[in-house]
Amino acid sequence: MENYLNLEKLSNDLKNLFQNQNQNEDQEESYFDFEIICEENKTSFKTHKSILSSRSHYFKSLFKSKMKEFQENKMILKDVSSSILSSILNYLYSGKIEINLENAIQILIFSSKYLIDELIETSSKFIKKNFQIETVIDILKLSESMNLSELLDFSYQFISENFRKFIQTSFFLELEENHLNSLLSNDYIQINEFEIFQSIIKWGKHKSNIKKEKLQNQISNFIDKIRFIDFSYKELAETLEEDLIPNELSQKLTKLLILKIQENEEKLKQFIQKENSLNFKTRFEMKFKSIIIQEKQHFQKLREWINDDEFFSKMKLGYSAKQDGFSSNNWHLKCDNKGKTLIIIKTKDNFIFGGFTSVGFINEKLKQNQNQNQNQNPFNQNPFNQNQNPFNQNQNSFNQNQFGQNPFNQNTFNQNQNPFNPNPFNPNPFNQNPFEEKVIEYIPDSKAFLFSLRNDQNNRKPEKLSIIEGKEKYAIDNNSIDRLAFGKNSNSFGGSYDLSLNSNLKTGYSNLGYIYNLPIEMQIKKENSQNYLAGSYNSWKIQEIETYFI
Repeated sequence: MENYLNLEKLSNDLKNLFQNQNQNEDQEESYFDFEIICEENKTSFKTHKSILSSRSHYFKSLFKSKMKEFQENKMILKDVSSSILSSILNYLYSGKIEINLENAIQILIFSSKYLIDELIETSSKFIKKNFQIETVIDILKLSESMNLSELLDFSYQFISENFRKFIQTSFFLELEENHLNSLLSNDYIQINEFEIFQSIIKWGKHKSNIKKEKLQNQISNFIDKIRFIDFSYKELAETLEEDLIPNELSQKLTKLLILKIQENEEKLKQFIQKENSLNFKTRFEMKFKSIIIQEKQHFQKLREWINDDEFFSKMKLGYSAKQDGFSSNNWHLKCDNKGKTLIIIKTKDNFIFGGFTSVGFINEKLKQNQNQNQNQNPFNQNPFNQNQNPFNQNQNSFNQNQFGQNPFNQNTFNQNQNPFNPNPFNPNPFNQNPFEEKVIEYIPDSKAFLFSLRNDQNNRKPEKLSIIEGKEKYAIDNNSIDRLAFGKNSNSFGGSYDLSLNSNLKTGYSNLGYIYNLPIEMQIKKENSQNYLAGSYNSWKIQEIETYFI
């Protein structure tokens, strides 16, 4: 038995079915059961209810409700041109559409209103790929009115990354107050804070026709978004001279100015702790240098998901597979017992994914040895008796009760008295594997998560995969140094992991859904969870691993 699949032929046949009927008026109309009329020029399109309802949630609900349009088998559309409507109907039949700079926004508007999911995604993707400052205002308004949160976030991100260029255009002056407020809340605007404040004054003058009282009111709406702590003392002085901020704030900024001039760090710190009416949170720059993370939005996503500014301000690269060796043994030696840990993985096919734990990987044996190394000098002790050193000047091993114990009347081969060498016949007292014991099999962590940052194969957006409620106990596998693993399914034979890297750290497998949630989209469509992180279950090859901790 052989199966044949020819989607191209099917697509063309359906396209011809639609086009032929609408181009040839002599053809029988009995195959069609619904008419759409474009009010713009009274152009009529003959369609099928079955096609429309299967491709659009709007039409599916319309036909189920049996409203007037359903009874009359026709509807009139007032909000679309005949050319756009023709293109979209062609798409509903064939799955093909030509999107360009001229029609992309109109296609997105129509598909958003009439709930055509695939076309929303396709047109949004085109707009993001060809995003321009000239269209940013329209896209902000559209994505907000149509509740397109992903496109709205992208628009704000684009402006934030191009803020200096944007504020020099007339489009900046057209921003609505709520849009500007949202922009200023962004911690990632990468220009001088004083420039940001000056741009607000520029925007305010445009909106208020340079009337001082009205301008002051405009600016006061954004005061809590300005990070005055990042102003230099000269910039603070210039701000105070402009006399555009409220008197109470002026007094506080005057104190801040004096402290900046004095360069008194201690008093400045006390002022910041005491004064809670000012925004002292500095805008964050991507300070760490990562080989894997090159796109600012990826860094922003990680910071948003982890939600710990202290971790991001202090974290450092503790392990790089290229620098420290592709070995799980090496990884555990450098990264165990470090607390909060961020692991970023890149494959040779450019997938980027990883995991975060707020607890870390715990190795009690290694921790014990590290503590001993810090507190003891192994050469300043009697290797046969951890409690006594007969050569210690401060202690005379013979100065004891004569009826007491003879310090030499002991079994010198008692391994319980030898902190360095449990085997008395092993001449190397340091020949121990610090990983030979791991007393904690699983590490519970309700804040742990897996993530995907880049998946070009399936064009998926960055996604955080949190712990499934009730399975926090199995967040981190801590049973062996021969792997690096998140989320063990203890109910399966031999166990299986949501993400596991082999001992060579060059290969591994992913099988999401045991302990960590699948993306909502995959749950709905029942897609193969094994392909999500790296495009396949276990055929991916790792190019680099970076691990960060404080």
